[in-house]
Amino acid sequence: MGLITREKEQAPCTVTVSHRFEELSAHVRFDNGAVINPGDSVLVHGAEIMAPYGEIVEEHRTATITRASKLEQLWTRATGDFEFMELCEFSFSEEVMA
Repeated sequence: MGLITREKEQAPCTVTVSHRFEELSAHVRFDNGAVINPGDSVLVHGAEIMAPYGEIVEEHRTATITRASKLEQLWTRATGDFEFMELCEFSFSEEVMA
């Protein structure tokens, strides 16, 4: 992997979609043990998976993992905490909320 070049790899994966009262989620597990690093992106191929209410659907798919360049990895690690903090809104006040 180069300083500014990206690499792509194919990986078999299992997609699990839950549409239940207790849980609304979608998870991707790489069947070959691939690990996603900061800055990497993943594209799961195939049609949209729709789970009927009350059910969990599991399908085997192929995913393309685009590996971040070394420079992108460093930038993501260096700025990731700052971007997370933008999602948080802090307010300090002596007033008691009613």
